[in-house]
Amino acid sequence: MPQSIAPDRASEAARAFGAPAHTLSPTDAHDDALYRKVSARVIPFLFLCYVVSFLDRINIGFAQLQMKHDLGFSDAMYGLGAAVFYVGYVLCEVPSNMLLARFGARRTFTRIMLLWGIASTCMMFVRNPVHFYALRFLLGVFEAGFFPGIVLYLTYWYPARRRAAVFSVFFAGVAVAGVLGGLISGWIMRDMGGVAGLEGWRWMFVIEGLPAVVLGLLAAFWLVDGPEHAKWLSPAEKAHLVAQRDSDNAESHTHSTRSFGAALRNPRVYLFAFIYFSLTCASLTLNFWMPLMIRDFGVHDVLSISLYTVIPNAIGAVGLMLIARRSDRRGERRWHFAVCTAGGGVALALLTLHLASFAAMMAILSVAAVLIFAALPIFWAVPSAHLSGKAAAAGIALISSIGITSGIVSPWAIGLIKTHTGSMDNALYLLAALLVASGAALVMGVPGAKRAA
Repeated sequence: MPQSIAPDRASEAARAFGAPAHTLSPTDAHDDALYRKVSARVIPFLFLCYVVSFLDRINIGFAQLQMKHDLGFSDAMYGLGAAVFYVGYVLCEVPSNMLLARFGARRTFTRIMLLWGIASTCMMFVRNPVHFYALRFLLGVFEAGFFPGIVLYLTYWYPARRRAAVFSVFFAGVAVAGVLGGLISGWIMRDMGGVAGLEGWRWMFVIEGLPAVVLGLLAAFWLVDGPEHAKWLSPAEKAHLVAQRDSDNAESHTHSTRSFGAALRNPRVYLFAFIYFSLTCASLTLNFWMPLMIRDFGVHDVLSISLYTVIPNAIGAVGLMLIARRSDRRGERRWHFAVCTAGGGVALALLTLHLASFAAMMAILSVAAVLIFAALPIFWAVPSAHLSGKAAAAGIALISSIGITSGIVSPWAIGLIKTHTGSMDNALYLLAALLVASGAALVMGVPGAKRAA
């Protein structure tokens, strides 16, 4: 991947925006300064939105510490409710991403955040399994397309060689959501219980759902659809970013799928989907079941459980950013990914030892969180380098949609296993095997990705 745009392409793009070609610098220092400016404007707001979206997605994991008892739900019923979210998500993810490509990021993200915030807040009204399943389904429908939309949107701003580090910021958001969930959810459930006659978990859904509505309204004013529309960039800067993007797309031309139909016929899309499926089976297990794992380590106070979840999530947030940045610096994806998935699989398997030492079990859980979370941004740097232009919208969403069916399978299956065996051990062994297989699939299935991805 070249480190700067070709002079003729840069000049042509500059003239298109009314900027003189000589104002564009091809140096790495110029690029770094420009991308820092872009990141300062684009990343913090999207990061905050992603943290809130993921908090609304995983707070059901904290709610189960009270909700299952109050409503009489079994582990299997809870697992099914967690899985139903992904039914709506999978059904609507590709259409949502195609709408983003057609109507732009600003309107798409505004719609998504407003609707999911309303649905998340309405979880306070759950009284029976039907309410639970219906609202979880709607939450999935409304949130569908948000994550693949972010992946697609970032390809408008950043070339492939910079994406792992950028993606790592958002996957750190997963861990940050876990940290905030641990700090806030436990306190709300314990200390807000009984206020206005509502249980603590109902207050949690209200307090954690409303920020998405506010962010949805702000998105309409803060976001732009791409560099061409950014009033905070000079004409020369717009031209440079567009030229970088066009050059990057041209280089990935031979790897691109031309349309949604072509994406359906592309074997590599299904390879990526399997890898993402395996990886998200493990990451969702941590997101949804970590509070219950820590309770099984011997902690029973709801606030203490919530606070302990901060440890692996905080360590995971720092670790994934360091590992992703190392992958960017080395220009290497496959072996970084394989080491993370193999190590994460071993850590999950070690959790079945049920050691008497609480500190040792927390250490193993933290290692699993670091490696599994770190594998996510490294993975997404690979397919985004093989898809470009209009193909990226369909291809990225298709990979994500197929892969995220893990959200349908994993929580429900683990809930059934735990209900019938009283333990998650068999599920952890299966997840460990899937992680190792995903690493092997990337190494063997994308042999040319060492430098290009």
